[in-house]
Amino acid sequence: MKYFFQLLALVLFVGFGTACGSTGEAATESDSQTEEQAGDESFGAEFTPEAVIAYQDLSAKVTDTDSMAITVRGKVSEVCQSKGCWMSITNGDGEDMMVRFKDYGFFMPKDIAGREVIMNGKAFYQTTPVDELRHYAEDAGKSQEEIDAITEPKRELSFLADGVILVKE
Repeated sequence: MKYFFQLLALVLFVGFGTACGSTGEAATESDSQTEEQAGDESFGAEFTPEAVIAYQDLSAKVTDTDSMAITVRGKVSEVCQSKGCWMSITNGDGEDMMVRFKDYGFFMPKDIAGREVIMNGKAFYQTTPVDELRHYAEDAGKSQEEIDAITEPKRELSFLADGVILVKE
């Protein structure tokens, strides 16, 4: 029993020292976090933004029956206030596009409304049922009156993102 407590104390001591960043590896990790914070923030799968189109130009590229792999830049209008599990992108004229994240593999910060993002994934048209629209309205913090006013399904341009870059302000 005496050796058990000595072994436990040793394991805790070594584990505590490693967790506190006493190794060179932890310092390197910290340095890379500082570099990342200085630039754009990335979520989900990493990608290089090439051939990026503005959200305003997206509807002209995606037909009503196709889905299209594409990289899009737009301004966030709202984010799920429950978990950050979806966001809406706006064109400024009241036309918002729902963006979900592939396999719920990542979430976005809840406080990024008004920020620019670059998203990589698939754009497509879909009809969103009333119960799902109400669920999104609830997640966005809408009033019960606004939620109850949703009575029709909505045909809309949607996006399934596998990676998102939050552009530095």
